[in-house]
Amino acid sequence: MRDVTHDVPALHRRSFLKYTGALSAAAAVSASLSACSSGPESTNDTGGGGGGTDRTLTAVIGYGNDGSWDPTQTASAFAMAGNHHIYEGLLDTDPISREPYAALATQVPADPNSTSWRFTLRAGAKFHDGKPVAADDVVFVFDRILDPKTQTLAKGFFASWLKEVRKIDAQNVELVLKFPFPDGISRLTLAKIMPRHVFSQPGAWDDAIKGKAIGSGPYRQTAHHPKSNTTFEAFTDYNGPRKPAFRKMNWLTIVDAAPRVARISGASAGAQISDNIPYANITQLEKSGLTVAGGAGMNNLFLMFNTRHKPFDDVRVRQALHYAIDTEKMVQVALKGHGKPSSSFLNESNPGYRRAKTVYDYDPDRAKALLKEAGVTGLKVNILAVNVSWIVDCLPTIKSSWDAIGVQTTLEPQETTAVFTKMDQKQDYQVVAAASNPNQFGLDADLIMHYNYGPTNLWMQYTRWADNSVAEQLFKDMDQATREPDPDRKKTMVQDYIDVVAEQAVLYPVVHNELITAWNPKLLAGIRAQPYPGINLLQAKWS
Repeated sequence: MRDVTHDVPALHRRSFLKYTGALSAAAAVSASLSACSSGPESTNDTGGGGGGTDRTLTAVIGYGNDGSWDPTQTASAFAMAGNHHIYEGLLDTDPISREPYAALATQVPADPNSTSWRFTLRAGAKFHDGKPVAADDVVFVFDRILDPKTQTLAKGFFASWLKEVRKIDAQNVELVLKFPFPDGISRLTLAKIMPRHVFSQPGAWDDAIKGKAIGSGPYRQTAHHPKSNTTFEAFTDYNGPRKPAFRKMNWLTIVDAAPRVARISGASAGAQISDNIPYANITQLEKSGLTVAGGAGMNNLFLMFNTRHKPFDDVRVRQALHYAIDTEKMVQVALKGHGKPSSSFLNESNPGYRRAKTVYDYDPDRAKALLKEAGVTGLKVNILAVNVSWIVDCLPTIKSSWDAIGVQTTLEPQETTAVFTKMDQKQDYQVVAAASNPNQFGLDADLIMHYNYGPTNLWMQYTRWADNSVAEQLFKDMDQATREPDPDRKKTMVQDYIDVVAEQAVLYPVVHNELITAWNPKLLAGIRAQPYPGINLLQAKWS
């Protein structure tokens, strides 16, 4: 089964297939993926100009590289990982702890609770075309994000709390907040500063979607071959905090699991690092001398119900189907122990985690009782699922669990594009099973929950639930929590509304699982496995 990863949809209409990596992932599922064999010559170039520290670092990414590269729009795993090396925010965050550090700005705000954050740009910072970075570029990006007439994914991360961004002078800007919002500091990494003189030109945003990338970060993009590879080179004029350690990098997109593993395996391995390692290959790769490490985070298999399709408008039916799933069996058989049954919308290591009041521990008797209470008999369910390899591995457990309580279940795994095209076209469906990982954007619970739930949210359009009275109250509670200044009170408010999300089970995770990265420790140092797709090499170096 092909490994097609569902990069999480953007939050606005008509954007999913155009802007996210879901299109790229599914499109990459062509026979004999070009990255594996017959792509451009640079695809198979693993030497790239010299030995020692001058040699090219070759990485394998298990996701498509032909999604949008526009930093204000993309949810593509490949593009987001690449953009972290090409662009800078005023602040960026550590890829694991997510602690903010000064990137284009010279320092982190001293008072996170202030409603005015002033930033001075780093002296001598240049874009990859040689032009200096200026306050106009910062204002340009934030104006696009906050423009009510422009629908961007980034708007969902900023518009609720950020009022405006003002130019003070050529090197200084001020962010004006609607209310104190300390979590916004970490979110500034999601606003990558782009050159106004480039992306204000007619058609430039479409070029960004297609892969044009010019930033001020430590690496500049040197070539981009959709469905094949993207290459990078150290930016010699970079004077920021994350110095480039590799003269050249070649990132291959290999969506198929077997050739991805083969590229990093053996004495003649053509790559030094790969993400998205299948669980079944961990032991093999470790025996060959590679370091294989997992990152446990928000990555999850979720079920999404069409609440306009009876009987899924009845919360008891949705709950019954969750209680019926043998999640422990799913973790052991499908995930080889690399996961946990969900006990909240958030994963257990999230700082905002609290065990939900409603936890769907395996309870087939309770499932039967709930169906009986709802007056549902002879239920037949078709599960429309993305064909991500680990999702497909989990589907038989769902089917056998539902069949066991008398729910006749049919599995319909399809390419990700096919599934979400049907969603975007508002076609009828019963249940969708797919993968999601909001940790690409951050760790804070407010961000994660608003990404998935909200009155104009794309996910809620898919579920047809936003006009439900419970949903309307939920959205009000979420907005109140966003504005709550006391961090402990805010955390409790978020946990309380997550209890509502758990009880309603409209869009809810079944299991959270690990993502696995493998690398050659004899060649690379400073690598840390991420709990979300992609790689970050800003603190890595040759061994």
